[in-house]
Amino acid sequence: MTPADLAELLHGTAARVLAERDLDVSVLPETLTVERPRNPEHGDYATNVAMQVAKKAGVNPRELATWLAEALTAADGIDSADVAGPGFLNIRLAADAQGAIVANVLGELTAYGNADTLAGRRINLEFVSANPTGPIHLGGTRWAAVGDALGRILSTQGAEVTREYYFNDHGAQIDRFTRSLIAAAKGEPAPEDGYAGDYIVDIAAAVQKQAPGALELPEAEQHETFRSIGVDLMFAHIKRTLHEFGVDFDVYFHENSLFESGAVDKAVETLKSSGNLYNADGAWWLKSTDFGDDKDRVVIKSDGHAAYIAGDIAYFQDKRSRGFDLCIYMLGADHHGYIGRLKAAAAAFGDDPDTVEVMIGQMVNLVRDGQAVKMSKRAGTVITLDDLVEAIGVDAARYSLVRSSVDQSIDIDLELWASTGNENPVYYVQYAHARLSSIARNAADLGLGGEGANLALLTHDREGDLIRTIGEYPRVVAKAAELREPHRVARYLEELAGTYHRFYDACRILPQGDEEPGDLHTARLALCAAARQVLANGLGLLGVSAPERM
Repeated sequence: MTPADLAELLHGTAARVLAERDLDVSVLPETLTVERPRNPEHGDYATNVAMQVAKKAGVNPRELATWLAEALTAADGIDSADVAGPGFLNIRLAADAQGAIVANVLGELTAYGNADTLAGRRINLEFVSANPTGPIHLGGTRWAAVGDALGRILSTQGAEVTREYYFNDHGAQIDRFTRSLIAAAKGEPAPEDGYAGDYIVDIAAAVQKQAPGALELPEAEQHETFRSIGVDLMFAHIKRTLHEFGVDFDVYFHENSLFESGAVDKAVETLKSSGNLYNADGAWWLKSTDFGDDKDRVVIKSDGHAAYIAGDIAYFQDKRSRGFDLCIYMLGADHHGYIGRLKAAAAAFGDDPDTVEVMIGQMVNLVRDGQAVKMSKRAGTVITLDDLVEAIGVDAARYSLVRSSVDQSIDIDLELWASTGNENPVYYVQYAHARLSSIARNAADLGLGGEGANLALLTHDREGDLIRTIGEYPRVVAKAAELREPHRVARYLEELAGTYHRFYDACRILPQGDEEPGDLHTARLALCAAARQVLANGLGLLGVSAPERM
């Protein structure tokens, strides 16, 4: 019996108890919460439903809890239900009901934890979208890890997710990048507002290799040559780096296409005709304060050029025209103002602002020997994705970036995350999977497995702890999807690994010496197989490998 099964049983039981006493059944929430108590001695699960609804139903909470306890104790799968304090209900499952969790995992395998709560939803998930003017820095790297994990998690709940990269190939930063390449090709210092670093020198050389004589071209043609080839080379590097990091996109959308296709002009005219753009001081302004933004935004500047938000507005319309009913934007800490302006833009088009969801990620810092690492070997000014992977590897890099809420700034201790010890969270989780894989190999050598196990034999406290932790996985994944918080999966995996290690220390899994294999060995092997599967499923959601040997 999973926590969800127990919550459903509890709801039905509570509805029946209230009805039998002519009390208002409508006071029951649609879903009831059951949680694992902090102290395992209090039971397998606990609920405060009696205290939630007693006052509304016109009864004493402890009295209602007593009625519920009596009804639950008579239900299949419940060993006991006891009232505690002012009306808490502590519930213990029967051994066979707990064993059903193991059976569910072994029956569903990689599908365990999946649900259909987001079935029918089409989600556009835009993340990273780093400017093609340099390698991906740490902020973009965080979004690469978190965004990819979130996409996987949303998909498990039935959503159709499109991962999209917004390719910023329009605007002043591309001009600065181009001038930096030309300066490097001429052996000159980077322009004051340009880009520096070894990668600029390398790309400039590659442009000249593809277009010999580029420096001898007329100025406009020279600029266009270095721009087009240089941007393509830089973006190819970005794509390659992301792929090696385990992150690929379904769509690479070019910002420039919005201007070339006339989409920006069309969006501006639509807003003008609706009265949601007004002219002041020679510029066109979006009435974004009418839709909850903190100030109105310039869309067309007084010089006639489009402001950056003009592309954002057209881009949102393009996403909606492609049938997405939710557009999630994952942006850096310096983009907080985008929340109001993007929602206001949606509302200005007569759309639901809730079709826009903006996540803001905080800063990432690298630490070595207690000191901040500030300079990149290649980029010259910022730490890049490549730097992080070179220091600690892909698995540790992804896990370290996903493990904390994006609302928090994080410090990544390079020595810690490169270490092979239990203090390294990703090593701790992966080692649990490797240990379980070793047990499975050793059992196979003995001709043993968990097939046909009598799971009701799993009555040891440590077995119960492990089963209940495994049973929490679907709820953790569902909550991670609902709140857009992949770090919940990482923290859960650490809890599962710890619970497994404690079980391993307390319960002998394989027969020793001349001991004959028995039903308990078989049941414990089934439990191990379930734990291994859930660890693999969870690591897969984070894009982290589940090694069989370490």
